[in-house]
Amino acid sequence: MQENLSLYHIFYATGRTGNISQAARELYISQPAISHAIKKLEQNLDTVLFKRNSRGVELTADGQLLYEKVKEAFSLLGEGEESILHNHSREIPRLRLGASSTLCKYVLMSYLQNYISVNPQVRINISCQSTYQTLKLLDDNKIDLGLIGRPHKLTGYHFRPLLGIQDTFVATRQYLKNQQQLFPSEPLIHTATFMMLDEDNITRQSVNSLLKENRIELSHILEVTSMDLLIQFAKIGLGIACVIREFVEDDLASGALVEVPMGFAFPVRQIGFVCRKKEEELPLLRQFFR
Repeated sequence: MQENLSLYHIFYATGRTGNISQAARELYISQPAISHAIKKLEQNLDTVLFKRNSRGVELTADGQLLYEKVKEAFSLLGEGEESILHNHSREIPRLRLGASSTLCKYVLMSYLQNYISVNPQVRINISCQSTYQTLKLLDDNKIDLGLIGRPHKLTGYHFRPLLGIQDTFVATRQYLKNQQQLFPSEPLIHTATFMMLDEDNITRQSVNSLLKENRIELSHILEVTSMDLLIQFAKIGLGIACVIREFVEDDLASGALVEVPMGFAFPVRQIGFVCRKKEEELPLLRQFFR
């Protein structure tokens, strides 16, 4: 049993994410190490725990049974850690937040500044994760409040919208001019480098759906890990970046970037605070839901 503990940790991360590469990123180990650990655990238990699908891996019946037990065990361990940390904190109130690095910079910062001025005694922890990972942290009671882009389906949560955002494609005028000179008779979707967030990001998924609906297939895609990098790469003329318009308004106004029409309109999406249902009236959260 003792030698299996690290294997169960890897199994749990893989089952929770449904993706070996994502589990490897979370655990800071290689994908082959993940696969080797899962294979060893399967050998120890004489069963198959995962089967592959188009999006990654999926738990088998035995895998699902084991996952529920392992999830419960890690939850109990987490509660034990929380209890000890709470005792050590000498009753200092603590607020656990979750948001992507992009939303932290462009949206959360001003709200935090106001919150801290009113609640200087509160100790704040922030987990920088994607929308889906933030919701998972809420499910697992690892954070109290999330700042997310609202997904299509959101049940079991209380959501307070803050602002509407729109996606857009941007580039420098020089990059577009170069593309026109190099490929005068070819459309941009066939020649240009389109820079986008990775496939697990809610923004990327929304844009992918619109491109598919409009039968647009981009020939050259460069995946980038953060919105800030997308903006900076676009500004140095590396390609056409898919960004949130509200985050590049100054660059558009100055002419550093221009919008690249794609032949369809991007819908407005909502960004807002989210918590578990009926917790918006908790003292530490109330200010965010007024």
